[in-house]
Amino acid sequence: MVDHAERLADRVWQRYDRKARLTRYAVLLLTLMLVVWALRDIDIFWPWVWDAPNQISGLAGRMWPPSPAGLANILSALLETVHIATLATFLTIFFALPVAYIAAQNTTPNRVCLWIGRFILVSSRSVNTIIWALLFVAIFGPGVLAGILAIVFRSIGFIGKLMGEAIEEIDRRPVEAMEATGASKAKVIAYAIVPQVMPAFFAIVILRWDINIRESTVLGLVGAGGIGVILQGSIDTFAWPTVATILLAIIVLVLIGEAVTSLLRRKVL
Repeated sequence: MVDHAERLADRVWQRYDRKARLTRYAVLLLTLMLVVWALRDIDIFWPWVWDAPNQISGLAGRMWPPSPAGLANILSALLETVHIATLATFLTIFFALPVAYIAAQNTTPNRVCLWIGRFILVSSRSVNTIIWALLFVAIFGPGVLAGILAIVFRSIGFIGKLMGEAIEEIDRRPVEAMEATGASKAKVIAYAIVPQVMPAFFAIVILRWDINIRESTVLGLVGAGGIGVILQGSIDTFAWPTVATILLAIIVLVLIGEAVTSLLRRKVL
């Protein structure tokens, strides 16, 4: 017994055995090799990287102090940005909810509709808002319409996916009870499904509106309306004090949007 106790006392506890440690080292080595390969493949011009602090300080010096010139146009463009985000969010609701319904496993009519719905959601999320904007600018020309449609097509995947997951998590008992009474499909949706997903619906829409405000600030860089149009014009003409004013205005807009969404969450939820 004493020898056994001494042997146990001499043992050193280790979290991983030899095989586990070797596996972890191999994974870390492979990860490091992939990072080095990626850095070599993208061909970074390192002298520019080392000179970046000097460039940043020089740019900051040219941007300070911010210029109040054209402030009325900046505020008008900010309002246009909010309109783009708000209209796009409301339009998205009408497209995303039907897609969410057919993309949820417990409400989809059949497997074909299920995969069509999920294909729409994946396609929407796979394409960045800027890419959608470039596409719609090419179709409809520069302007607010292209920006609205770009955000709509991007937001369908976001709202539709989260709403589809909320529908899949509902309590099936109210649905089965109404179906047992012979209620129509529309009544089952209105009285058994909608009440259960309404809290999630409001939370998702408010969150997406907040995201859309942030995304709409850069759509003008590709000609899709909003504050980004003025920002791009100021950058092209090297009007750095005006650029600083626009960036400050965008920050204020985002902060206001964050405060509004927080207030809405407390009031609605």
